[in-house]
Amino acid sequence: MTDALPDRLSIDPASPYFNEELLARGIGIRFKGQEKTNVEEYCVSEGWIRVTVGKTLDRRGRPLTMKLTGPVEPYLRDAAE
Repeated sequence: MTDALPDRLSIDPASPYFNEELLARGIGIRFKGQEKTNVEEYCVSEGWIRVTVGKTLDRRGRPLTMKLTGPVEPYLRDAAE
């Protein structure tokens, strides 16, 4: 597998942007220069991330998310170590 990360990635298995093999390797996200650990989905070209809002769930039982805009830098955790 290459170290090239996709433009968009999601941790939700129902999403078309889900990639289990890549997520198993460990993805880190830097957003506006800060490390984020609660990212549900990201898009580099559009410059946004979706983060969970506490432990709140929507009516379908999925975590409630909020969209934040800014520079997104994904990286592989195993390559950074």
